[in-house]
Parts: sequence; C-alpha cells; structure tokens
Amino acid sequence: MFSGKSEELIRRVTRYHLARVPTQTFKPSLDVRYAVGEVVSHSRMSTSAQPVADSDELLRAVEDRTVVVGIDEGQFFDDGLVDVAMRLAASGKKVIVAGLDNDYLGRPFEPIPSLILRAEYVTKALAVCHRCGGPGLFTQRVVASDDLVVLGATDAYEARCRSCYDPTEAIQPTLAVETA
Repeated sequence: MFSGKSEELIRRVTRYHLARVPTQTFKPSLDVRYAVGEVVSHSRMSTSAQPVADSDELLRAVEDRTVVVGIDEGQFFDDGLVDVAMRLAASGKKVIVAGLDNDYLGRPFEPIPSLILRAEYVTKALAVCHRCGGPGLFTQRVVASDDLVVLGATDAYEARCRSCYDPTEAIQPTLAVETA
C-alpha cells in the first residue's frame, strides 16, 4: 500500500485515453473507500471505473471496441482474473492490472503473483516505510482483525520496510484493563 499502484494505473490509462484509444477501467465492487464509480489514489488522482463483482462480470463488461483494459485492486478479484487477463491479452487488448502481491501477513496475495508470472511487463512499486523511511515492501496492518481483507487506508495500514515489518503486531487485540 501507498506505493502509487493506483496512481500509476490512472496515469497509464489516462495516456491512452488522451490519445483517443478506447479504454475501460474496472475495480472490485467491494472497494468503496473513496468513490463507487472511480479509481481514486491516496493522493486523490482519479479516473472513472466500473465496479464489478468478479472476474466473470469484468469479462462480460469489456466492450469489443476497447483496446486498453485497466484493473485496479487486482488482489480483491477471484483467481479467474488470471484467465480473464490472458483471454483479453490473447484477443489483442492491452491489460494493465494494479494490485498487492503480498497480504498483510507477507504471504502471496493471489491472483497477483500468478498474473506476474504471465505478464510481459511488471513494475514493482515500493512505498516508503512509515517508521524509518526505508523501502516499504510490506503492508503492515495496524488494526486488530483476523480477516484477510480489511478495507482501509492510513487508518488501517502502514507501509513498512523489512526491518520495521511485524506481521503479528495487529493480530493480537489489545485489552484495556481497568482497576477499581
């Protein structure tokens, strides 16, 4: 998180759009943090986007005339996103996917790792560690939850470097003890 993934997706799709190349951008319907019908970066850059529930709905929504397909928050899609991206690419469309490759526990966050293996180009963007300013490779959850997906921004996550990252930090709920 906070590495500029969505911002880069917006930048790339916008370049094609300005050149009058037909584009469509999609996002998972569960992502309503900043806007329903837009991809919005943490720095408030935005582009219109169609929310879809899953990879099948995304594939059905791609218009024949579309040349560039942008997909934000790819990690929130089902594993079918890999097949959908491959089918779109095989049909001649340019597919640009932004997403996290690791979850908050540092594990591969599918389907992004599988997409990386099949992509012609991969850009790995790192954030800046919120603690020391080093390369923020990891997403540190700072709220207590065992759920894999907790939507949030700076209120729920921080970018952390290898040294500052602690996957157990937010897993244990803290208890407040009062004495009488």
